[in-house]
Amino acid sequence: MKTGKKSKKRILIIIAVILAVFFLALLPAASIFTYNSVFGLRYQTDEKDMLYLDDFPGLVMERKEFTSNEGQKLAGYFYSREGLMPKGVVIMAHGIGGGGHNPYMISANYFTENGYYVFAYDATGNDNSEGSSVRGLPQGVIDLDHAITYVEQNEIFAGLPVFLFGHSWGGYCVTSVLNEHPEVTAVCSVSGFNESLDLIQAQGKQMIGPAIYLMLPYLNLYEKIKFGKYSSQTGMDGFADSEAAVMIAHSTDDNTVPIQYGYDIYYDKYSADSDFEFAKYDDMGHNNLLSMEKNPELMEKIVKFFDKYTIEAED
Repeated sequence: MKTGKKSKKRILIIIAVILAVFFLALLPAASIFTYNSVFGLRYQTDEKDMLYLDDFPGLVMERKEFTSNEGQKLAGYFYSREGLMPKGVVIMAHGIGGGGHNPYMISANYFTENGYYVFAYDATGNDNSEGSSVRGLPQGVIDLDHAITYVEQNEIFAGLPVFLFGHSWGGYCVTSVLNEHPEVTAVCSVSGFNESLDLIQAQGKQMIGPAIYLMLPYLNLYEKIKFGKYSSQTGMDGFADSEAAVMIAHSTDDNTVPIQYGYDIYYDKYSADSDFEFAKYDDMGHNNLLSMEKNPELMEKIVKFFDKYTIEAED
């Protein structure tokens, strides 16, 4: 009997040691591997999907360049039109996975047609910008932080109100960056999310199921080590620190960024706030929501929203 009890005890100790090794070594390693399998890559716009200046009659583009946090040079793009008298400048932050700003030239063109300068850029590790990878979601906030600083210090844009427009990853960036730039006039987040771990959790559940919940604490720590304060800043924090007007747009059937990770959080807190505007759709998914072909109404709403805070409105 005693021998049997000792054997059971030894087995339990072995199991406990194996579990400890798993949680202390294998699980963190697996978490980092999973993270880098997504964010440790460069993203290029597919040649068949590329848009070109000739696709947009009258649109003028000037290539610019600025640096981000580790000295990496980022490709910037200043869009305007001949004789345009700008009401403001819209800084655009793109989504992740399909390359840089190129697919958003359609939005840039629309803004210029409606009286705005546009400054777009390729984030770190995307298209024409330097960087061996995109590094992680907070890197997008860092890059936008530097883009805003570049615009505010450039005499081309002197005296113009600054507007932020972002989709998906960019939607998260334009709200979170308010922690660094509370002076921004107005922000529009389309299909965005409140914090980095929100999207990691949403996508992780699709990739590896419930195992993502075991990884989240390690992923959170990894981002804190990698990105410092940017890793924990959220859109809600940005709203609290800024007087910027905010527009939030989302579709209830968005499977890439489920609506509860962004729109619902913001709506619960700010639906009665006159500085906030919400646009909810039911059948536009993640990308079609911003499509000028399938949902032109949204871009019209965004321009009207920004128009309320332009130089002309102030006059």
